Amino acid sequence: MRGVTPTDQHSPAHPHEPGPPAAHPHPPSAEHGRSPGHSHAHSHGHSHGHSHGHGPASPGSAHLRKVIGAILIPFAAAVLTGLVVLWPGGAPPHEHSGLGLDQKTESGRVVKIEELDCAKAGAQPQQPPPEAQGGPGGPGGPPQAKGPCEKSEIEVTSGPDKGRTFTELVQPSASRHYTVGQEVVLAYAPKAPKNLQYSVTDVDRTLPMAILAAVFALAVVVVGRLRGVFALIALVISFGVLTLFILPAILQGSDPLVVAVIGGSAIMLIALYMCHGLTARTSVAVLGTLTSLMLIGLLGSLFTGWAHLTGNTDDQTGLVHSLYPEIEIRGLLLAGIIIGSLGVLDDVTVTQTSAVWELKDADPSASWRKLYGAAMRIGRDHIASVVNTLVLAYAGASLPLLLLFSIADSGVGTVATSEIVAEEIVRTLVGSIGLVASVPVTTLLAALVVSADRHNASTGKGTRPGTGRGAGARAGGRGRSKGGRRRRAK
Repeated sequence: MRGVTPTDQHSPAHPHEPGPPAAHPHPPSAEHGRSPGHSHAHSHGHSHGHSHGHGPASPGSAHLRKVIGAILIPFAAAVLTGLVVLWPGGAPPHEHSGLGLDQKTESGRVVKIEELDCAKAGAQPQQPPPEAQGGPGGPGGPPQAKGPCEKSEIEVTSGPDKGRTFTELVQPSASRHYTVGQEVVLAYAPKAPKNLQYSVTDVDRTLPMAILAAVFALAVVVVGRLRGVFALIALVISFGVLTLFILPAILQGSDPLVVAVIGGSAIMLIALYMCHGLTARTSVAVLGTLTSLMLIGLLGSLFTGWAHLTGNTDDQTGLVHSLYPEIEIRGLLLAGIIIGSLGVLDDVTVTQTSAVWELKDADPSASWRKLYGAAMRIGRDHIASVVNTLVLAYAGASLPLLLLFSIADSGVGTVATSEIVAEEIVRTLVGSIGLVASVPVTTLLAALVVSADRHNASTGKGTRPGTGRGAGARAGGRGRSKGGRRRRAK
């Protein structure tokens, strides 16, 4: 009697003819004694698990793993080394200037509001701007608000003077009015006269912002499920890298461009691998993002120097430079370009890589050229929408500035080449060029990698010698054979 092979135990001699029962060298157990229906269900489930697996496949080629590792492992090691070497250990201390955002603050609460006549309260009437012609309420001048003034009593709720109260007069034309019980932010000037040490500088928005953040987190988790949870964790880590490394390191005097490259690379590695897994698909997205970031850095450095952009175009930048003169402001501009482009780059590279993988799953016989052409058709639509999104995002952030220039007595060319506008144009165009370049680069890398991966998987890795068929194919064949016998029996 010949030896029984595993194939003989599970497959009949002919796919449409029932074969003799297989001999078992051991007594039948409960598993061996399952009914044919149960056996078919098991084989069908096994086949489905192998032929319709979800998520990106890990590299089937040892050579492919070595190539990806040879590029990404040294890069990750360099990023980690940069984090260790440049780690600032916190922002440097300084004396508060009391200007703008650089002032001590305490918490307060509005405890009482009393209406009274502005003239009796000694309030000075607000004057119209010099450009207005015709005086208050006249032609060309803004309408003056009329009504009583509001005398607000504010209680200090934090700091050394907790419990102390002071009053603040709010004129009817003021943009902000208070309500009793409202939480406010107080500016504290300890060297000022006692009656002028506290003033309301803003309102406390902790509660609405916290509720909005909770709604956002809930929406991400409900729709994204476990992947949404990982995305939120990655978001927290990214914010931690920004506040604990990038900002303090720049304040400590490190080169802003180097800090942005290292910090942005760390954010990219953590966010992509945490959200999408340690796979070939994610590694391709990382390589595409890295290539585009390098291009953005080179173009940004070239054109900010060529256009003689200083980066010192607003009050906040000027205040930072006055407090920390050692900060290189142009480098700060380049750092902002890189960090601002990183989030959109991640979206483009991950989407293009996923498109290539899904196209390969839909057509396993497709060559890398066919995959590249099909994915680029998707990428062109993505380019159009993303570039438009980026331009509109910058325009929305600079809307007040654009409004001022729209009414200025200057030509379009003069406005566009002024530093404050040229800075935004360079930021937008450099980031957009990086985004456009990321599509063909990432798509090409993904097409080459997925073709090499799937080709290797179909030519021997994990298959039976001489057959080219893996366990999933055998299980699917068993399920079809049993199904065919049942249909024939009917």
